[in-house]
Amino acid sequence: MNARVVVGEDEVLLREGLVRLLQEEGLEVVGVAGDGPDIVRKARAHRPDLVIADIRMPPSNTDDGLRAALQIRRELPGTAVLVVSQYVQERYAVELLGDDASGVGYVLKQRVADLDRFFAALRRVLDGGSVVDPEVITTMLGHRRAGRPIDRLTDRQRQVLALMAEGLSNAGIAEQLVIGEKAVAKHITHIFGLLQLDPGAQQHRRVLAVVEYLGNGRA
Repeated sequence: MNARVVVGEDEVLLREGLVRLLQEEGLEVVGVAGDGPDIVRKARAHRPDLVIADIRMPPSNTDDGLRAALQIRRELPGTAVLVVSQYVQERYAVELLGDDASGVGYVLKQRVADLDRFFAALRRVLDGGSVVDPEVITTMLGHRRAGRPIDRLTDRQRQVLALMAEGLSNAGIAEQLVIGEKAVAKHITHIFGLLQLDPGAQQHRRVLAVVEYLGNGRA
């Protein structure tokens, strides 16, 4: 796995351990950062393929790592981002995935100990896919998990949802499936309805649909 990586982690021992693991896997760590603003500076300076960032970092020790990741996504849209956290926070996943789920991931810190799964997550976001921790998925799906409403989708709707999960826009989906954008929009509207995603929900319905797919749509 060849990639240039910036690591953002304020706990020195964890940061050094993560850097060593990445290097042993063949990745090139081009920068390390101990706070949110420094992650952005290092990303701007080194233009890495991937940024790994702890969510809670100085200076405020709240969501500075997430803010940095979102800023990097805006400024350097080709950069994959994997954020890690000790906590399950639905809001973080919603903000990170946004309208574009390509090349982003959100995993809990305890998953790093499972090296096979951790490096599989890195490969997926580097390849332009998306990864959301199973515990986060369970929290976000909530009552919708019962009855697997995703089973109601047609094959075409599943194709559309799979491409949404890869971060494609409506135009990108239309190009991939060789159909019109209006047809894509119609499919997405039907997907929202079949997945019982409330139009008035605070969470972004596109994000929740992607999470539904990541949680059980591939089974």
